[in-house]
Amino acid sequence: MAAAKTILRSLAGETLPTPPIWMMRQAGRYLPEYKATRAQAGDFLSLCYNPELAAEVTLQPIRRYGFDAAILFADILLLPQALGADLWFVTGEGPRLSTITTQADFDKLKPVGEIDAVLNPIYETVRILRQELPQETTLIGFAGAPWTVATYMIAGRGTPDQAPAHALKDENRELFEALLARITQGTIEYLSKQIEAGVEVVKIFDSWAGSLKGADFQKYALEPAREITAAIKARHPDTPVIGFPREAGDGYIGFAKATGVDCVALDNSISADWAAANVQVDGCVQGNLASSHMVTGGQALIDETRAIVKAFSGGPHIFNLGHGITPDADPDNVQRMIDAVRGQ
Repeated sequence: MAAAKTILRSLAGETLPTPPIWMMRQAGRYLPEYKATRAQAGDFLSLCYNPELAAEVTLQPIRRYGFDAAILFADILLLPQALGADLWFVTGEGPRLSTITTQADFDKLKPVGEIDAVLNPIYETVRILRQELPQETTLIGFAGAPWTVATYMIAGRGTPDQAPAHALKDENRELFEALLARITQGTIEYLSKQIEAGVEVVKIFDSWAGSLKGADFQKYALEPAREITAAIKARHPDTPVIGFPREAGDGYIGFAKATGVDCVALDNSISADWAAANVQVDGCVQGNLASSHMVTGGQALIDETRAIVKAFSGGPHIFNLGHGITPDADPDNVQRMIDAVRGQ
């Protein structure tokens, strides 16, 4: 019974005695089996677009740890590529994209209706996973939020302060908003197709939401999340949506009500006690152990994990990290965290 899955119960607002658990970037470079599969694929993008191997790395942490959810192995920059941006990865440095800084650049992008030509392998990965995952494991799909995706498309790479995107927003608001609108529509279609292929929950990652302040946060983080969520709910009313406006600070307050998301994922720049009082009052929250504990381990990992579980014990909660697990994490510390959550 799908309704009995613990993640779905939490997302529906149920307070469980033990919170379900999964981990951002749980399929990744900290696992030796992932490294072996990635070597087999050849490079990161080849792995993303190989349904059999992408499904394999999605399943690896489920086999090893028994997480309550698997998250589809993909990348938020596949959508820009599907929209016509050039995308490549530089070893040790991360992604690079062709930039969108002029109207001529924007005019070269493809219409949203053409994205599936690139993204069909991702939907095939989902179909494989629905066959292969244990019955009790929830499958989560995802996309990047429009602001975060736009920051990469404008700068051509990740930047510490998202300055190129802020500059375009200030200097050519019309072009900036046209790009955001294209990404928003593409995200709606991409997530809808993931749901049709079999994902049970979708998550919107706004990794750089914290650099938007005041009215800009409302307009370019909150409003796109609301628009995407409303469209998903109109098409797939039974599919829960998780929003993650990372480092939003006070912007977390009221985010669920303003956007319609079923759960707000929390980073670790805020305390669990503060989030319980200010965010969890509106429904399910997810988070928010610092990923550095996966590196350092020890009693501090166990104590902080238990403190977070206790802080959120009065309402619906999905245990997770406050950011993705890092490549230097110790796989044994992941098991220690899970045991602390589950009281073992």
